[in-house]
Amino acid sequence: MDIRRVNSYTDCRFSQKVLNQHGCFLVDKEPYEIEIISDFEGVIRGKDKDVYPAVIEEFLFFTPHITVFYNEKHEIVKQYPQEELLTLSLEEIQPSQFYVDKDKVDAVSTFIDKGGDFIIQVSKYQDKYISLDGHTRLYYAVLQGFATIRAVLAETDEYILDFVEEAVKRGIHTPKDLILLSHEEYEEKWNKYCDEYFSNKQ
Repeated sequence: MDIRRVNSYTDCRFSQKVLNQHGCFLVDKEPYEIEIISDFEGVIRGKDKDVYPAVIEEFLFFTPHITVFYNEKHEIVKQYPQEELLTLSLEEIQPSQFYVDKDKVDAVSTFIDKGGDFIIQVSKYQDKYISLDGHTRLYYAVLQGFATIRAVLAETDEYILDFVEEAVKRGIHTPKDLILLSHEEYEEKWNKYCDEYFSNKQ
C-alpha cells in the first residue's frame, strides 16, 4: 500500500478546507481525507474503509492530538487516549526552521481565527520548547498578535537539535524571527538546506 500526503493547496479531488488543513492523502492514487472538526476529532472520507486505519496512522504522525476519528455517518472508526494539551507563550517556543512559505500562511489564514484554533507538536528544550511542526501557524500567530498557542509534547529525532542550533546561529529564537519567503524561494532555500544537511550526514 502506497500512502502519500498531499502538500498542494489546489487539487479538485479534495475539499479546499481539508487541503488547507493538510489532511489529504493518496492511497495507491485514490483520494482520502481527514477533516479536523474539533481539538481532538476528525472525519475520515474515502472509497475503501479497509484502508482507513492506515491513513489514520499516517495522519497521526503529523497531528497526534486528533484522537477520535469518525466516518461520514459519525460512527467512530478509531479512538486513542487523549493527549494532554499545553498552553505556551510564543516567547517560550524555539523554532526548528528558518523560513515560512507565504502560500502556506495564506492557507492557514482561512481556518485560524485565534490562538486556540491550532495545536502544534513541541519537545522540551532547556528552558523553552522546540516547535517540531506548525511553523506557518506560529508565524501567522505572530502576525495576528496572539499571545499564546496550544501544544502537545512529542518525541523528536536527533537531527532536529542540529536544525535548532542552525536556527539560533541565524538569529531565529522565537516565531517572530521566522523569515517569510515566496513559495518558490521557500522551496529553493529550505529544500536546499535539508538536502545538503542529510547528504553530509550520510
